[in-house]
Amino acid sequence: MLSLPWWIYLVVAGIIFSGYMTVKTAAREREIDEAFIEKEGEIYMERIRQERERRKQAKSL
Repeated sequence: MLSLPWWIYLVVAGIIFSGYMTVKTAAREREIDEAFIEKEGEIYMERIRQERERRKQAKSL
């Protein structure tokens, strides 16, 4: 194993590091996406609540 050139070890270490960073970045992006979807869902639900309230008030007039 020590008979391999030193640069091969660097390449292997780079591949491992690249894989680690890919997994780490994908997990972070998933968290960001879920937070964004949750926020947009809350905005949508608030619009629905407001529309229901508006219709309820209009119906009672």
